[in-house]
Amino acid sequence: MTEERVDACDLLCLDLPHAEEIRGRLPALGSLEPAASAAKGMADPTRLNVAAALAAGDELCVCDLAWIVGQAQNLVSHHVRQLRNAGLATSRRNGRLVMYTLTERGRALLGVLLGDDVDAAIEI
Repeated sequence: MTEERVDACDLLCLDLPHAEEIRGRLPALGSLEPAASAAKGMADPTRLNVAAALAAGDELCVCDLAWIVGQAQNLVSHHVRQLRNAGLATSRRNGRLVMYTLTERGRALLGVLLGDDVDAAIEI
């Protein structure tokens, strides 16, 4: 007995002009890379929690972030670096401390993921 593939189709069921119009409006794969990178930047529960803490605290150092989210500093440092690499957070030096904040893009993506009222989503 042969197993039939459900996702395969031998017939073109679409309206070809409509399908071509849709295909023509799709963005080039290369232009989707920043969006994919941002999505990957928030694609971890700990990182999402760190981003939510940054949204609530505006600007925080890793030691404060670690205490707030209840994780080790080296883990939080890794995750905030991932957020920064994805363009979702920025950092600045304040003496010996490095202070982190979400970018506007980071706040917008967090708002999409947790709801428009991020502060309410993390119960502040």
